[in-house]
Amino acid sequence: MDVPSKRDLDVLEAVADNNRITQRSLANRLGIAVGLTNLYLKRLARKGYIKFVNVRPNRITYLLTPKGIAEKSRLTYEYIEYSMFVYRQVRTHLTSMVQPWLSDGARGVALYGTGEAAELAYLCLREHGLEPVAIFDREARRFLGMPVYKPREHCSIAFDVLIIAKLDPTEELLAELIELGIPRDRLVLLRQPVPADRTRRQSGVAASK
Repeated sequence: MDVPSKRDLDVLEAVADNNRITQRSLANRLGIAVGLTNLYLKRLARKGYIKFVNVRPNRITYLLTPKGIAEKSRLTYEYIEYSMFVYRQVRTHLTSMVQPWLSDGARGVALYGTGEAAELAYLCLREHGLEPVAIFDREARRFLGMPVYKPREHCSIAFDVLIIAKLDPTEELLAELIELGIPRDRLVLLRQPVPADRTRRQSGVAASK
């Protein structure tokens, strides 16, 4: 599933969950700017997926149209298929890397991230009898019942390898972790890092279509 399709699904799900959601709340949920959120909503309205209803001055309700409901179902099915494909990729990749660690006696595996990719990585580790010694992230406080540490706290926790559990790691994130003192050879990526300018271009293109 490409970035625009995933963003469409996120917006349609948010509107389905709460048709009185404000653009600011939607922006916070999506992790993007309010102005970009407005562009996404207008684009989906042009496609006939959602309808704007003025319930009172300065107050808009968003309704999924029958076409929007059908599109949400289609994208949900596509996302499930994509998730299974990604899980198989992640599982195969991590399995190929876990085996040498086990052979060398390394048990200290930490995760960076608290999203879906981190959950996939966690499940893969559990299949091999490994439990993360620590979870790192910039924002979250808990992950699957475990405490989450800030990246700068890595010095106080012993680990052999840090898995960057993100499907779209940026070069900035990689550079940040290295600058904090984590050796590059101890960082494991699920995928190659994405340049920040490409990420911004993808968001802009998705909103303009």
